[in-house]
Amino acid sequence: DINMFIPAGKTTAVVGANGSGKTTLVKLLCGFYEPKEGKIYYDKENLSVIDKSSLLKNITAVFQDFALYNLTAQENIALGDTDHPFNREKAIEAAKAAGIFDLFERLPNGFETLLGSLFKNGEEMSIGQWQKIAISRAFYRDSPILFMDEPSSAMDVNSEKQLLQSLHELAKNKTVLIISHRLTTVEWADVIYVLEQGQVAEYGTHKELMAKKSLYYSMYKSNRGEIG
Repeated sequence: DINMFIPAGKTTAVVGANGSGKTTLVKLLCGFYEPKEGKIYYDKENLSVIDKSSLLKNITAVFQDFALYNLTAQENIALGDTDHPFNREKAIEAAKAAGIFDLFERLPNGFETLLGSLFKNGEEMSIGQWQKIAISRAFYRDSPILFMDEPSSAMDVNSEKQLLQSLHELAKNKTVLIISHRLTTVEWADVIYVLEQGQVAEYGTHKELMAKKSLYYSMYKSNRGEIG
């Protein structure tokens, strides 16, 4: 029973408690699942008839359970776009935007340093650092549609602030959907949908939702912007 419009070239946020259906919604939009009822449209095209390879070429998605690759820092970022030759300058900019470039510079072999503990001499990363690498991979891909599921869940406050500043800048002229239980991370979104038990409870801008003094307002005030 979800009726939702995601405007092109804008940032849409979906918030709600754990289990409200946020991640499932993103996986449906990516075409990983077929909806049992209802339809999903990209512009006027039904998702069920869109060529999946064409769809996925235009989408970048960063999920909570992002992949950890025991490859070099450079190769980790390059995996974001395997259809084109590696662009080192673009990779550096993506790493800077995700807040991981300074760490890469301090590694023994810089961008050529092997990451992870699977192989000998690999540099282990914290879960927050791995998350930044996953986000830098998404920024490097630079697709017109960007889905981010809890993009700062493993980050400290300062890292989260830097990421949001970068995301705000990089989101210009892209269709962005951010899933979060931290309301403070999505205040700047053009529209915010609040899910409750798999349904849209309310939607609007942060200012409009706060003015309603309903569910979003209560969650924001009682949990200081964090749900769950």
